[in-house]
Amino acid sequence: MFTNLFSLDGRIALVTGGSRGIGKMIAAGFLSQGAAKVYITARKAGPCEATAKELSAQYAGECIALPIDISTMAGIEMLAAEIKKREPKLDILVNNAGAAWGADFDEFPESGWDKVMTLNVKTPFFLTKALAGPLRAAASADKPAKVINIASIDGIFVNPMETYSYAASKSGLIHLTRRMAVRLIKDHVVVTAIAPGPFQSDMNKAARDNADEVATRVPAGRIGTDEDMAGAAIYLASRAGDYVVGATIAVDGGIVYANPGIKGDGWD
Repeated sequence: MFTNLFSLDGRIALVTGGSRGIGKMIAAGFLSQGAAKVYITARKAGPCEATAKELSAQYAGECIALPIDISTMAGIEMLAAEIKKREPKLDILVNNAGAAWGADFDEFPESGWDKVMTLNVKTPFFLTKALAGPLRAAASADKPAKVINIASIDGIFVNPMETYSYAASKSGLIHLTRRMAVRLIKDHVVVTAIAPGPFQSDMNKAARDNADEVATRVPAGRIGTDEDMAGAAIYLASRAGDYVVGATIAVDGGIVYANPGIKGDGWD
């Protein structure tokens, strides 16, 4: 009954924003559990191709770079067309690509609002919609397809940093996850989300450059590791997570739910 509970043997996955940070952690985790192919996207071709080469050399499965800017509908359609050209079925979609913007309330620009809301909310919805065909083709009652949205703990609690569009977008993505889950479970496509806390990434420079200081504000006493992020994604993507529908899992060392004090700043 419990054989291969966390296996991703033979599965095909797409991880957006997969060339670095959390996306790279997830892509590597999928390959470590037997995924046959993991496609990764990024705006910059060089880093995307370098990561694909690195991960392909490290694991038995293949990591394939698709350097496409998915912040526009044209880019979303281009990526979906490329996946459909290469694969009749898509087992796992991870909507990880995102952006952040910080500015004082009185100075916050429209550009900082639109850029973040577009990439963090609009893109996950329309990319999932564009890839609904391959996801449905891969899905069955016994082996559902998976969509995993990467949100943030900033969508659950109020971060003192003035990142208005980021917080709103991640909260919106958490609710969008529930709404899409209600619709797509009928097609045996399971939609869930992960809300990361502090992990080393270019977006979270505080955790990357000052891990020890950030760790003092985390109940677990440390920032997240590659294994922490990969483990949560593997759980949701595998048979182990088939009955978890519409939920958002906070992977944050206890910041949101186990922190008795006042929340600090710069979590992610």
